[in-house]
Amino acid sequence: MKIPAFSILPLCAGLISLVLMASTVQARQVRVVSPDGKVSAFVNDDGGALTYRVTADGKPVLDSSPIGLRSNGRDLGKAVSIKSFRRGKIDERYAIFGGKAWASNKANTATISLASNGETIEADVHVANDGVAVRLRLPALPGRSVDADLSGWNLAGGNPRLWATEFLPDYENVYAATTLDKLGNKNYGLPLTAKVNGLWVTLSEAAVVDYGDSSIHLNDGTLVTSLYADPQGWHTDEAVVQPWRVTIVARDLTGLVNTTLVQNLNPPPSKALAGAKWIRPGRSSWQWLAIGDPLEGDQKQWVDWTHQLGFEYYLIDDGWAKWQQPWQSLTDTVAYARTQGVGIWVWVHSNDVATPAARQALFRRFADIGVVGVKVDFPQGANREWTNWYIDTAKEAAADHLMVDFHGAAKPSGTERTWPNVLTREGVRGHEWHITRYNRKLPSEHDTILPFTRYVVGPGDYTPTVFEPKELQGNSWAHELAQMVIFTSPYLSMGGHPETYLSNPGLDVLKAVPAIWDQTLVLDGSEPGKAVIMARRSGNDWYIAAINNGEARDVTVKLSFLQKGPWQLVELSDSQDKPDAYNRHSKPVTPDQSITLNMRARGGFVARLQIR
Repeated sequence: MKIPAFSILPLCAGLISLVLMASTVQARQVRVVSPDGKVSAFVNDDGGALTYRVTADGKPVLDSSPIGLRSNGRDLGKAVSIKSFRRGKIDERYAIFGGKAWASNKANTATISLASNGETIEADVHVANDGVAVRLRLPALPGRSVDADLSGWNLAGGNPRLWATEFLPDYENVYAATTLDKLGNKNYGLPLTAKVNGLWVTLSEAAVVDYGDSSIHLNDGTLVTSLYADPQGWHTDEAVVQPWRVTIVARDLTGLVNTTLVQNLNPPPSKALAGAKWIRPGRSSWQWLAIGDPLEGDQKQWVDWTHQLGFEYYLIDDGWAKWQQPWQSLTDTVAYARTQGVGIWVWVHSNDVATPAARQALFRRFADIGVVGVKVDFPQGANREWTNWYIDTAKEAAADHLMVDFHGAAKPSGTERTWPNVLTREGVRGHEWHITRYNRKLPSEHDTILPFTRYVVGPGDYTPTVFEPKELQGNSWAHELAQMVIFTSPYLSMGGHPETYLSNPGLDVLKAVPAIWDQTLVLDGSEPGKAVIMARRSGNDWYIAAINNGEARDVTVKLSFLQKGPWQLVELSDSQDKPDAYNRHSKPVTPDQSITLNMRARGGFVARLQIR
């Protein structure tokens, strides 16, 4: 067959190419390559279906995977042809709150013009050193219906290992190890992490704005998206921008936990928000996990405990509105806390801030008495209306200089980059699910999987670190303390009672642990489901933290990540006699040395290292 004469566009240093392939149906392919040349995305219209595949280091990551959505009863992404494309490049660096101080956003991009089922639409492709993202954009059309999302991921490698969570609208389910073929017909939540051809791969979505949140399910070997909260879709007169379908690719676990691809795919904040001095990460005491509803008469005591711990914040949770004088007592507590250098956060139900008028009135009243942050709980399932509610709530809170913690929330999609006053959100099965008064206990492997799944895509409000013996339920003190270090949350709301912290032999280390970090490394011996061992740096100080599953293990950790010393190490390791105790040692160490972590079942380890 004679191939039609189409000119081959310049490769521009190999970044992007357009290729014409011979087949029974004319097909075109757009290739986009990452800045380091190691990750490639190939977008095709072969057979009239819009698909893409991904390779990294020459190995397949995704086999042919669909890009599409159904609008006005037509499948856009079918009966499709690539008409043209234009290339782009991104190179920026910006400050973030989390596991490191700075995010790097370097990528090569393509915007592809498509004809599909009588419409002209566009596909965006973003290829970075740490992964690939694709999405569709539809032009504005009066009364357009968005009926279903038709994109998905076809993982390469046959039947890869996965770490997945069965879907719940509040994203509070356990993560467990499985394989692709064992998923069955259940719905699963994003993110999902897989081991594909020796690479760590996390799937999720970014920039879920003016669009419904998605779950995934297995369909003929492909993980396809489902608008679980919008089964009937919606109508809009506006342009439709599909959230980015994200494939994070890492060669090691350090690369995986340090990705900012999801955040990079969101717009930057306004200049005023980017430099806002009132947005301050910090640690918080919190009474709900320890005692239940807050008591009106002991609020100054909680402020005093917070001050003694050196924490920046105290959160007054659900129950304050039932006090005899709720607003007067709240005002008095805020005023007293200010004298102690403590900021007050306040819990609210999403029903109380469901409309613009209600939000603006309540947020203004909080701001007028000096509240610094709001914990907004129990949002409804994230259909299009409620995903817009998240953005509107963040925007209106920012107008009153209020920081935000979304609880009972959908997974993060990186919108905290645009709204940095949203310091954290739940969307995780955390310590509220490890509590005796509700007869709830977390599986031993869950904590060891979270850093490599849920926490890959954004901060999570786990509410860590409970020392009361009856609440350990098999965990050790070192395991609980390590949660504070490992589970990233720029608003670090602590689950334990302050008195148990103040009396704990590890108090000096606990008081020193910050809410944000400058650098994070995942150390040898880490494996999802078995153990997580991290080294995290804040300023000149390093911390090592480890969490173990249900099997005791000894791990040797090299200290070669340290700069030249000498260093002084204070370590809190598991007591083998009982869970509510440490073996505590202090000793000088150098970068050429190693230390051994002796972890009991459901145990852990924490160390602080300072230059002598």
